[in-house]
Formats: sequence, structure tokens, C-alpha cells
Amino acid sequence: MGRIEWVFYLLIPASILIHVFVAPYTKVEESFNIQAIHDILIHGIPNENAEQFFTANYDHISFPGSVPRTFAGALILSGLSRPWIWLVRSPQQLQLLVRSVLGLLNAAALVYFGQGVQRAFGRSAAVWYALFQSSQFHIIYYASRTLPNMFAFVFSTIALKGILDAHSNQFKPGSAARSYRLSLYLLTFAGVVFRSELAILVGTLTIYLLATRPISIPKVIIPAGLGGLVMGLLCTIPIDSYFWQSFPLWPEWIAFYYNTIEGHSADWGTSPWHFYLINALPRLLLNPLTYLLCVPVALVNPVSRQRSLDLLIPLLSFVGLYSFLPHKEWRFVIYVIPGLTAVAAAGAAWISTRSAKSGAYKLLTVGLIGSIVLSFAASTALLGISSLNYPGGEALTTLHHQLPHPEGRPLRVYLDNLACQTGVTRFLEVHNGPQTVMDVLEAQDFANHKSWGYSKTEDPEVLLDPRFWDNFDYVLAERPEKVIGSWEVVHTVYGFSGISFLRPGEGLGKGSTTDENAAAHYTDRVAAVWATLEEKLRYPLLRGYWVKLNMQPKIRILARRPIGI
Repeated sequence: MGRIEWVFYLLIPASILIHVFVAPYTKVEESFNIQAIHDILIHGIPNENAEQFFTANYDHISFPGSVPRTFAGALILSGLSRPWIWLVRSPQQLQLLVRSVLGLLNAAALVYFGQGVQRAFGRSAAVWYALFQSSQFHIIYYASRTLPNMFAFVFSTIALKGILDAHSNQFKPGSAARSYRLSLYLLTFAGVVFRSELAILVGTLTIYLLATRPISIPKVIIPAGLGGLVMGLLCTIPIDSYFWQSFPLWPEWIAFYYNTIEGHSADWGTSPWHFYLINALPRLLLNPLTYLLCVPVALVNPVSRQRSLDLLIPLLSFVGLYSFLPHKEWRFVIYVIPGLTAVAAAGAAWISTRSAKSGAYKLLTVGLIGSIVLSFAASTALLGISSLNYPGGEALTTLHHQLPHPEGRPLRVYLDNLACQTGVTRFLEVHNGPQTVMDVLEAQDFANHKSWGYSKTEDPEVLLDPRFWDNFDYVLAERPEKVIGSWEVVHTVYGFSGISFLRPGEGLGKGSTTDENAAAHYTDRVAAVWATLEEKLRYPLLRGYWVKLNMQPKIRILARRPIGI
């Protein structure tokens, strides 16, 4: 492969790492895996007295969730991150390292799939694929986030490459069958271990192959399905039975039974049947020309039609079948985006290679380039906005590093529900005394000289007991009026609360926060950048129209008021 493709491919890992460092905190959906990774890295895995060890040190015992989740992804990511610990100097940086490793795994899978795009559709398509993919916000933003879907995404993306490779190797005896077998195997494995919805994709791909290819069921379908099932069970059951201290335990089956068969997924909300097609997929693809122009062109073009259908039919059938479930989230169908992007890239390549022959194609090519520039701009804006959604992480970091603390005695902090949902993780906590893998890091951390304790209890009866609040020096609270006792607000963290569309003459031109005195440090920097953009772009370029970021107080840091005040 020529070097030019790699110049564009490198945009994918570079974009992912930028997103990691601009938005370093996590949300509640990522909580189980990020806490599990922390516990494995910090406390290690016990050789004996496992139940007592987990109870004393592991987060999942105190906060098990509605159903158990697999430790397989956390264990793998912990192992891959451990050799690089020497690069970081604090637990907070270790969280960034862990997320970077996962992001680079997904980047490698996306680049690997891009090589399949190059073989199937040509070099020009590979370049367009890299540009489309790296400018899609959701894929790049979530590639480093420890959602179960993003662990499964590594396997599903590699599996999609097998579909493209099979078409490229159709004239090599047995090669196509091996590619299909590997694809089905990887999807089955990922479905068994990480996300059960991939079983539907296995089904749609299997049916499509049986209907369109001379596929041997005994040599391809059964070995792939049985192999993926057995290897997946051999991976998840021993690992999760040990960590959850319950044998035999298959977490993904329990989650499937609870959410789908018993119907509890609807408890999290329902969406209309067309949500994925009308809402989720356009948002995930971001660039409207990919699905309005490029995909239709790839289907019209005889050269790319069959290879495009090989991706589109099973992927869109998966989305269609999954639409029957009432609870819908975009992350449930994120696995189809690389395939749809590949087809769009094939259409874009067909247009761009004809730009020298026709003014119409030249105009379309310029339009595609412009749409990618706009997609990068939109992704950058979304990144800035999304980084404002983690007031809990910002508040705990501010408490540790930027507020004065009394010396000579232990400090106790209560973390309320919103703080825990918007950024607080065990990586951000300050530990006292010797740990395991973090001994060296903690020795260099200023806060090792203080003893910190944390509580995240949600028991309503406990929270109504005044004696409970007497145990704390600080509280991170969304609603200070619910905190019992004599407290004072020492810091307020602001968070994103929506946008306002301004017309010419509207707004004060003071920046993008609702309050000039918004005290959050990171949000101040984002507000300053937004204000600079407003100055440069609003009237000179956009004729007075602008988008204002609205900020509201989210987390208050409360300190105990001294007696007598």
C-alpha cells in the first residue's frame, strides 16, 4: 500500500487521542468497566480469600448494577495498559492511558478495515473512507470510552473486513470461505462476551451468505458459530464467575434475559420504530452527503454495486430487525457505521475520479471536500460542547488540586449521584498509604500527604440522618439544600445546559456562558475559545447569526462551616 493512504489513516488515531485529552472524564455508562480496570490495576487479582478481597477493594461489590457485566474487557485492557504505566505520574493520568489504549485498539481496527476498503474499492476509496471516518464525531469520541459496545466494536470492525476480503479473494480457492468463517466467528465471540445484540447481525449475515453464496454449512457456518460460542463461553464464564464469585455465570446471557425476554430495557425509555433510520444513523454518519449522495452512487455504479450490497444488506437488515425492540440507543447499532462509511467512500471515489472529465463531477467533488471540512468543524464543536458535560470529574479534581485543605487530619468527602454520573471515578480519588501497582505514582502525588475517604451511598434513610453528614468535611452536591448541617459553597462547577440560536443584534457578545463569573476552570477555557470564534466569525462571516452555549451551575463543592460562624 502506498504511503499516501497512511497519511490519511493516521487521522483516525490522532483524532481519537485528541478527543481523549480534550474530554478526559467519563460518564455513568462507562462506570462499570473503568472502575473494574482501576481495581484490577490498583489492587491486583487475589490468589486466595477472593470474596473477602473483592468486598474490601472492588467497586462492583458495593455497586453491582441491575445485572452483572463481564470483566473480560476490563481484564484485557488492564493487561495491555500495564506495560505502559511508567509513562504516567498519577492515577488521573493512568485513566487517560487506559482510555488511550482502548482508543488505539479501535483505531487499529478501523485502519485495518480501511485496508479492506482499499482492496475492494481502490486507493481513492481508502482515502475518502479515512476522511469520512475521522470526521465522524460519535465514532471518534466514543472509541476510547469503556462501554461494552466499544470493546465489541473492535471485533465487529475486524469482522466486517472479512466480508470485503472475501470478495477480493473470490478467485482464490477456499479464501472466501475462510474470510466468511472468520467474520462469523468474531461476531459470535463478541456477541457472547460483550454485546448480545450482535447475534442479530450474525443471523442477518448468515442468511445473506446462504442466499447469495455457495457457502457450506458444515464447513463455514457451523464451525464459525460453534467456535465463537465455545471460545466466548470459555472466556467469559471462568473470568466472570471468579470476579463475581458465582459459578457458573454468563453475564451477557443474564443481561439479554433481563432486558429483552423480561422486557426491562423499556424501563430506560422507548423510541419509535424508525429511530435508528431517521435519527441514529444520520447522527452517527454526521456528513449528510455520505448517505444522500455517495451511497446511492456506489449502488448505481456497476463496479461497486455488488460489494456495496454485501455490506449494506446484512448491516441494514440488522438495524431493521433491531428496530422492533422498544428501547433504542445509537450505540446499539454503532457496529454498522464502518461498513456504511466504506460504501459511501466507494461512491465518493467514483465521483472524484471523474472530476477531470466533467464539470458536474468536479463540482460534486468540491462539494464533498467542503462537506468533510464542515464535518470536521462540526465534530470539533461537538467535542468542545461534550467536554462540558462532566461537572463531577471537574469538581473532584478541583477539590483535590485547587482548594485549600486543613492539614493534620483525615478528610472525608461525600459524592452525590450527579457527581458520580458525570466524571467521578476511582482513578480521580486520592488514596492514602501503600497501594499495589500505584506505589510509585502515589509517592509523586502531592495529595499522598493527606488521607482522603469517600462515600457514594444512595440510601435515602441514611441521607436523612444528620449524624451521617457529621462524618464529612466536603460534599459534592447537585442540590445543596438537601445536605443536612452547616455548610458553605466554596466552589461551583458549571456544565452545559443547551444552546441558543442568536439572530443579528441578539446576545451581549460577552462569550458563551450564561454567567461571566462561571467558576469552572475548564469551562472557562472553552467559553473563551467560543467567544473568540464569535468575534471572528459571527458578524464578518455569518451575518450576525450565532450559536450560544448555555451554562448552568451543576455541582457545588460544600465545605463544613466552622463552629460559631
